[in-house]
Amino acid sequence: MAIVYEKQGQGEHVFTLHTEHSTYQMKVDGHGYLLHLYYGGKVSGCMDYLLTYYDRGFSGNPAAAGLDRTYSLDTLPQEYPALGTGDFRSSALAVCNGDGSQCCDLKYAGHEVRKGKYGLKGLPAVYAEQGEAETLEIRLRDLVSGVEVALLYGVLEREDIITRSAVIRNGAGTGITVEKALSGCLDFVAGEYDLIGFHGRHAMERNFQRTAIVHGNQVIGSRRGTSSHQYNPAVIVAEKGAGEDHGSCYGMMFVYSGNFMCEAEMDQFGQTRVMMGLQSEYFRYPLEPGEELVLPEVILGHTDRGLGKLSRMFHGLIRNHICRGKYAGQARPVLLNSWEAAYFDFNADTIVRLAESAAQLGIDMVVMDDGWFGKREDDNSGLGDWQVNERKLGCTLGEMIERVNGCGVKFGIWVEPEMVSEDSDLYREHPDWALKVPGREPVRGRNQLVLDFSREDVREFIFDRICSVLEQGNIEYLKWDMNRSLADVYSARSVQGKVTYDYMVGLYDFLEKLTAKYPDLLIEGCSGGGGRFDAGMLYYTPQIWCSDNTDAVDRLRIQYGTSFLYPISAVGSHVSAVPNHQTGRMTSLHTRGVVAMAGTFGYELDPGKLTDREKEEVKEQVIRFKGYADLVREGDYYRLSDPFRDSCGAWMFVSPDRAKALVNVVMLEVHGNMPVTYVRLKGLKPEGIYEDAESRRRYSGAALMNAGLPMPLRMGEYPAYQMELNEVRLS
Repeated sequence: MAIVYEKQGQGEHVFTLHTEHSTYQMKVDGHGYLLHLYYGGKVSGCMDYLLTYYDRGFSGNPAAAGLDRTYSLDTLPQEYPALGTGDFRSSALAVCNGDGSQCCDLKYAGHEVRKGKYGLKGLPAVYAEQGEAETLEIRLRDLVSGVEVALLYGVLEREDIITRSAVIRNGAGTGITVEKALSGCLDFVAGEYDLIGFHGRHAMERNFQRTAIVHGNQVIGSRRGTSSHQYNPAVIVAEKGAGEDHGSCYGMMFVYSGNFMCEAEMDQFGQTRVMMGLQSEYFRYPLEPGEELVLPEVILGHTDRGLGKLSRMFHGLIRNHICRGKYAGQARPVLLNSWEAAYFDFNADTIVRLAESAAQLGIDMVVMDDGWFGKREDDNSGLGDWQVNERKLGCTLGEMIERVNGCGVKFGIWVEPEMVSEDSDLYREHPDWALKVPGREPVRGRNQLVLDFSREDVREFIFDRICSVLEQGNIEYLKWDMNRSLADVYSARSVQGKVTYDYMVGLYDFLEKLTAKYPDLLIEGCSGGGGRFDAGMLYYTPQIWCSDNTDAVDRLRIQYGTSFLYPISAVGSHVSAVPNHQTGRMTSLHTRGVVAMAGTFGYELDPGKLTDREKEEVKEQVIRFKGYADLVREGDYYRLSDPFRDSCGAWMFVSPDRAKALVNVVMLEVHGNMPVTYVRLKGLKPEGIYEDAESRRRYSGAALMNAGLPMPLRMGEYPAYQMELNEVRLS
C-alpha cells in the first residue's frame, strides 16, 4: 500500500506515504500535534528519532506540554503550522476568530484512508484512475474556536508524486476570517538548501534563479491576479551541490492561476521551512458558521537523481494527470497565426490567402488573431463586444471559415473574454461589471479593464457570447488571452477579501463549462504570452503560449526555464519573421525552426513574404516536425547546457525505449579561431550503438554520453544543428 497507518501508544499515530522511490512521514504525538518527520528517498521504520527536545530560550511551550520546557512548536517540524501557537516562524494558516483573537491551535481529530485521488470542489487538481492513487485525509480541530482543517494527501506511487491540499471549515458559532492560507509546508530539521525559482517580465519569462536559503524569509509570489510573468508558481528546493544528474531535489508546484506566494525560511536553529499557497495580500476570506474554504493543490516530488530527473517526473505528471481532453495525448496541429503576419490590418481575403499559403506549405491550421469583432481596429476599444465585424471581414464568419476549410486547412480564432474596453457597447451598458474601486478612477492596463468573473451573471453573459461565435462555423482552436493584471481589486457583488479567489474559481467554472460543451476544441492559454503559465490553466488548456517574445535566441532561455517543471508538449512555440518583431534580431530560418520544435510548433509570419527557397525550407520543417511530433511530445527531455552561461543552448528528446533520440544545439557564441564545443548527450543506452540518420555514422551510447559530440565550426549568427539518432539492432 502507498499509505501506511500505524497506531502507537498514548494517542500517537504515524502516517507513512510511499511512492516508488520516496517516503513522506508524519506523526501525531502524545499532545495531539501533527508533526512532520521525513520526506526524501525511500526508507522504512519510524523516523521520529529525528525529533529532538531541548529547553530553548524564548521558544514558548504550549499548554498541552504542561511544565515541560523542552517541548515547543517553535522548534519542532510541523505539517500545518498555524499562527498563535508559540511557533514564531512563518505560518501556513492565520485565522481571526469572532472575538478578534488570532489563534488556531490545531489538534488531531481523526483520519481516513481511501482508494483513488481526492478532487477539489471548483478547482483544478491532479486526477488519477482509482487504482493509480490513494488519498489520506487527516482532520485537525481547534477545540476552543471550533475551526477545523482537513489536510488532503494524494499519493501517485508510480509517478513518485504526492499532492497536498486543505479544506478550512468554520465549526464555530460565530464568523471567522481566514487571513492566510497556504496549501503545503515542508519542514527540514537539518541540511543546507537552495531555492530555485523562475523570475521574469513580459516577453522574458521564467529565468532560472538559484539562491541559498539563509536565515530570514525569502518570499516570491504574485499580487497581479494571475500567476504572472514575474514569478512562476513552481519552485525547486535543492540540496547544496545538486545538479542536473545528481543530488536531492524537491519540486513544489501550485495548481492555481491567480495570486500565490512561496516562503522559504531558515530559522534560528538552522531548520528550513518552505511553504506554498494563496497570496496573503488582497486576501481576507470570511467564513460564516458551517462554511468552508477549499485551498488549491500543491504538487510535491522528490528525487535524489538531480534536477533533470525531477523535471521528467513533473513532465509526465502534467501530461498524464493534469492535461485533459482530446489533445492531452494527441499531436497538435501545426498552425499559422495571423498576428505578426497582419496585426489588426486584415479582412476575410487576408485570412484566406494565409490559408492558401498554409495548405501549400503543409501547415494544418490558420488562426485569426485579434481584431475580428466589434469596433476593434487597435487595442483601445471593442473588448467585450463579441460580435463578428462582418463589415471588416467582408462576409460572415461562417462564410470565411468555409473558404478556409475549402483550402484543406483548419480554422482557429483568438478571444479575450475576461476583459472589457471602456470604449465598448458592453461597458456603456454595464459599467458595474468591471472590477473598480468605488469613487476612484480605474487603473488601466492596455487601455482595458477586467470583467468581474466572480459574478455568475457576468460569466454567463460572456459565455453565451463566446458560444454564439463558436457556433458560427467549424472552429477547431481557441486562443484564450488575458492582457492585463488585476489592480482594482473590488467587486460590487462580492465580499471584499474574497475577490481574487472567487475570480479564479469563476474563471475555472467558465472553462469547465466551455470544455464540456466543446470537447473537441483545442484551447491554447495565453496571458500576454507566459503571464499565466501554470498547472491550473493546463488543466483546461493543454498548451500555453510560452511568451509573446518569438525571438529564437531569447526563446532558448525562456524555454530552458520553462522546462524545469513543465513539459514541452505544453509549450506554445512558433517560427516568426526576421528581423524579429520584439528584438530586431536576425536568425536563420533553420535556427528558428530548431528552437520552435521544442514546443507545439507553428508559424507567426506572412508566408507571402518568403522567398521560394524559404518556402521549400518551411515545407521541410513541417514534414520534419510531424515526423518527430510523438518523440517531442512524449519523449524524455534532457537539458544538455545552460544557455545563460554556456556557449550554446542544447537539449535532446529520447524515446521511452531509448532507441531514438533527437539532439538540438544552437550556438550562442561565434568567434574567430574559436575552440570546439563538445556536447555530452544523456538518456541513451550505454551499451547501445546509435546511428546518425543523416551521416550514417555510428557511435556507442557510452561514448556519446561520456565524451560527447564536437559541434562543427560554422560562420554566421547562431548556427543550429539537429541530429536524429537511432539505435542499431546488431545481429
